[in-house]
Amino acid sequence: MQGDLAGAAPGRPSTGTGRDGSGKPAGDAGGDRAVVRTSLPSRALGTLLGCATALAGAVHLLVAGAVLGPFLLRPRTRPGALELLAAGARRLTALERARRSVFFGDRFPEHYEASDRKVLRHLAVRVGTGLLCGVVVGLLGFGTVLAGLLAAGAVRGTLGWDELLGQALLGGVLLFLDVQGLHSLAALDARTARAFFGPSEGELLRRRIDELAASRAAVVEAVDAERRRIERDLHDGIQQRLVALAVLIGRARRGRDPERAEALLLQAHEESRGVLAELREVAWRVYPSALDGLGLEEALGGVAERCPLPLRIRFGVGAPLPRPVETAAYFVVSECVTNAAKHSSASAVSVTVALDGPRLTVRIEDDGTGGADTTGGGLTGLRSRVAALDGVLRVHSPLGGPTTVTAELPCA
Repeated sequence: MQGDLAGAAPGRPSTGTGRDGSGKPAGDAGGDRAVVRTSLPSRALGTLLGCATALAGAVHLLVAGAVLGPFLLRPRTRPGALELLAAGARRLTALERARRSVFFGDRFPEHYEASDRKVLRHLAVRVGTGLLCGVVVGLLGFGTVLAGLLAAGAVRGTLGWDELLGQALLGGVLLFLDVQGLHSLAALDARTARAFFGPSEGELLRRRIDELAASRAAVVEAVDAERRRIERDLHDGIQQRLVALAVLIGRARRGRDPERAEALLLQAHEESRGVLAELREVAWRVYPSALDGLGLEEALGGVAERCPLPLRIRFGVGAPLPRPVETAAYFVVSECVTNAAKHSSASAVSVTVALDGPRLTVRIEDDGTGGADTTGGGLTGLRSRVAALDGVLRVHSPLGGPTTVTAELPCA
């Protein structure tokens, strides 16, 4: 498996949107690799070096296999023998990885570690294709020497033009087949490196299934927590105030003093207005109706009106957003602003909403004391809500502040 002489095979760049809430750089945590194009001489040298490393791999498999063969046949000693065989294979595989990175510009996941079986399978494939590539390169060199001899014979006049033309046609066909074979082996080398030096499609699929299962469980937990909070707000807040309102009205009805009754009714009227305001606040926390009719910008304006702190909003979105993205962005802003007002001792909050290509970025910053609990129910629920849309939520809250919460939501 030699490098592509015509250019490194285009691997799919890794974007790394960590589902764990911490974005990861390209080529560091994905199944795919990134490619940095290198010069043709560099790739040619890497191809020739690959023939030598394939020979080293063949020697390792033959020698180590012959020495460890009896131990591999016995069930009791097989695990230890396989570990020894795989240890040498890992060193050769690391050399192959370095060759691909240096001469072909490939960038692979840094923290991915393949199993012993996968390493041995890679070395076996690598030896076969590498040695075959060495044969092809040798034939190409042999053909070049013959072409030089034919050209020298034609100059000295020892070859006729008809014979020279026949040799040239035959050599051209063989050269074409040789180059095509070399190109195919180079592409195979690139594909093999992509398959063995990072997670396979099956591993990526299993990882994605695990992420979706975890995300689904987190969303269910967040919904249950939200329901409990709503029930608590209704029971401890609105219900208690309604009870107080009923007591005031009852005292006014039973009273014999008109002035006292008037004062109680006035107090009951003020209490009813407070109940309505609190009920409206609970309804906004459940789902803001402004999102349906007016959009995200107006809904965030409602957050600013209800915020007890000075809240500055910079809204830089000029295109319509998907409804789930708008909803998630609203709740991120609403929860973070509420936390800043209640817990951070902040004097001001700023919110920036910007659309950068297919990604909506929501940034909330306050000048409070910091030290936000990233494992708390509020931020955990927000992280689950954002992760359900394949987004990322980052929290930076050092002691002493400021606290910055950034949510990135894909809109495609």
